[in-house]
Amino acid sequence: MCGILGVVATSPVNQLLYDGLQVLQHRGQDAAGIATSEGGRFHMHKGSGLVRDVFRTRNMRSLTGQWGIGHCRYPTAGSAYNPAEAQPFYVNSPFGLMLAHNGNLTNSDQLKQDMFLQDLRHMNTNSDSEILLNVLAHELQAASTQYQVDAETIFKAVSGVYRRVRGAYAVVVMIAGYGLLAFRDPYGIRPLVVGKNDTPDGTEYLVASESVAIDTLGFKVLRDVAPGEAVLIDLRGNFLSRQCADHTMHAPCMFEFVYLARPDSLMDGISVYETRAKMGEFLADKIRLTLPHLKIDAVMPIPDSSRPAAMELARRLDLQYREGFVKNRYIGRTFIMPGHATRRKSVRQKLNAIAQEFRGKNVLLVDDSIVRGTTSREIINMAREAGANKVYFASASPPVRFANVYGIDMPSRSELIAAFRNDEEICREIGADELIYQDIDALRAAVRAVNPAVTQFETSCFDGNYVTGDISAAYLKHMEDRRDAPVDDQDGDDGYGGDSSGGQLDLNLVSSE
Repeated sequence: MCGILGVVATSPVNQLLYDGLQVLQHRGQDAAGIATSEGGRFHMHKGSGLVRDVFRTRNMRSLTGQWGIGHCRYPTAGSAYNPAEAQPFYVNSPFGLMLAHNGNLTNSDQLKQDMFLQDLRHMNTNSDSEILLNVLAHELQAASTQYQVDAETIFKAVSGVYRRVRGAYAVVVMIAGYGLLAFRDPYGIRPLVVGKNDTPDGTEYLVASESVAIDTLGFKVLRDVAPGEAVLIDLRGNFLSRQCADHTMHAPCMFEFVYLARPDSLMDGISVYETRAKMGEFLADKIRLTLPHLKIDAVMPIPDSSRPAAMELARRLDLQYREGFVKNRYIGRTFIMPGHATRRKSVRQKLNAIAQEFRGKNVLLVDDSIVRGTTSREIINMAREAGANKVYFASASPPVRFANVYGIDMPSRSELIAAFRNDEEICREIGADELIYQDIDALRAAVRAVNPAVTQFETSCFDGNYVTGDISAAYLKHMEDRRDAPVDDQDGDDGYGGDSSGGQLDLNLVSSE
């Protein structure tokens, strides 16, 4: 999971890209980068850390031009500690390409081997995003005649990418001298939304991971990029699109609606906020049916993503809704922090209990999900320390029992508290007096209730069914072994490509037109 952004505007885009990345910061806190273009020259700055820390005034002044892309990184594949893997990535052949990617490729090892042995291309990092960039570059070169680029050539190259690349990916690409390319995997696992803004100087276009970036930047949502579709916006503001994949299935990632996306986002015609409220309704119905004996004095959310579900649950059960925890807004999201020790320590820094809301009460705490159990255990301990009599815990999503291979940091079942435990064992492990999970069918129904047109979802972390059909037990074992290996033994490349360490990169490129 990362945040990506692409803009073709009629005025300088550096501030627009910076503001957009700030809005998408929840999708990745590890690194950030912006690339712009002016007069055939690319300008790029990227580095480790939050958006606000990576960019200074001097960096922003150097990011000139009226079109560009941005990225905030959440590490899944590759090394979490290598600043060389900050995006965007760049190659100069053919035409000059800048790429930012959200997702995870499931055949990256094979592609990397093909790059070296067949396509004769070199990768400077262990990032699958750089592999994807080189696959696109190779397909563009193969599709072009006399090194001329046009829409037909670009769409043909994207079709070649779809034939070779497996997994989940939403991508924005700058093609020097031509314009902005965006495309989404044939299953639509990772989200991608297009917006437009009509100005006196022409129409501006923006492509982003979530609609919230489009709204807050003053654009109007046009539509979602369809699974297997490529969108092309040239520097004259012409908007073209084509279905480039042979076979498609619309199966968006369910975890986007459970946790990853902002509640004010609209993706695939589905309101994230409404979906989470519906999750609360279904969870309330299960509690009424299976645990009618519970004496609950107050329902409390674990801020922030579970708040809509908790409010609707309390309303449906006619229970008192209370805010029992105060969140420190300057601490990052614990789920996407690398390392168990870091996550555990940050829970206490991030949340603090309001003692008077807990003292002598039976409380039902509602969270969006339980992944590793670290956060849940610490929060329950905090509630007891604040004086709670009984602590019941409800998850708005089902048990996370399987590895996620499509861009969410759940590659090893050994890290998942529910992987080899039943509900009773999980309840004891996190220290709750009662544990209630959402049912998988109820979760699907909650999302379908908001947009009945979307009937399939990527739910592999809950049910072990991988929609791409290429995930074997051997692949999952390989991912676990790689995850569990010491950092020094992993395949990360310590070389720094371009300006990966955070300095300024200025690329003088000849226009391809």
